[in-house]
Amino acid sequence: MNNNTVLEIKHYSKTYGEGKKAVDDISLDVMSGDIYGFIGHNGAGKSTTIRAVVGVLDFSEGEIFIDGHSVKSEPIECKRITAYIPDNPDLYENLTGIQYLNFIADVFDIGAEERERSIKKYADLFEITDALGDLISSYSHGMKQKVAIISALIHSPRLLVLDEPFVGLDPKASFILKEIMREMCARGTAIFFSTHVLDTAEKLCNKIAIIRQGKIIAAGTMEELTGGQSLEEVFLEAVNEQNHSAS
Repeated sequence: MNNNTVLEIKHYSKTYGEGKKAVDDISLDVMSGDIYGFIGHNGAGKSTTIRAVVGVLDFSEGEIFIDGHSVKSEPIECKRITAYIPDNPDLYENLTGIQYLNFIADVFDIGAEERERSIKKYADLFEITDALGDLISSYSHGMKQKVAIISALIHSPRLLVLDEPFVGLDPKASFILKEIMREMCARGTAIFFSTHVLDTAEKLCNKIAIIRQGKIIAAGTMEELTGGQSLEEVFLEAVNEQNHSAS
């Protein structure tokens, strides 16, 4: 494994009941400083892969490594350096925003000064500082998403994994999140995120993989894959090619 490889997925497959393969023998590497887009229709296998990467979903076929640590055999080491933002944040609704963020900071053993600085920085950016004393149960979906994002950034993860991160965010919050992602990658963080919003992926990512029916049908740098075309054109061509080869 290259020293700059943060996430390595090797021949990962996931089979559900009745032998249906949700993900079929995929391999990819996400390097330090990459913003790697994982693109596909709903049901293509994006969330199944992401949930295996972050240790939410067990798997027996293939291996996944984070900074050289096996997700299967060293789950705590992997979780310590990873942050995950799901598409539908499931937070503790009986806590206030600040209680939840302090709880996450406690889990990652973040000192008082560092957590205060991080929480203030990101809460101010997302304009939710005044609401942090309110119960999470009173928050809108967008506000819950912002708290989930802040909680993921508190421990300065080596790998940031996001599942459809822009769903539910207003345009300003989406812009801020993209800027934060670029800033983190400049510092060497690796980012792996799923999306079906091709315009966003094209502007944000330096690498992409296109997944369809559980198989990766195209992967590489944005320049290699697009070559002057739009990502939308490349995506549709790749899907159509696979349709023809399958028929």
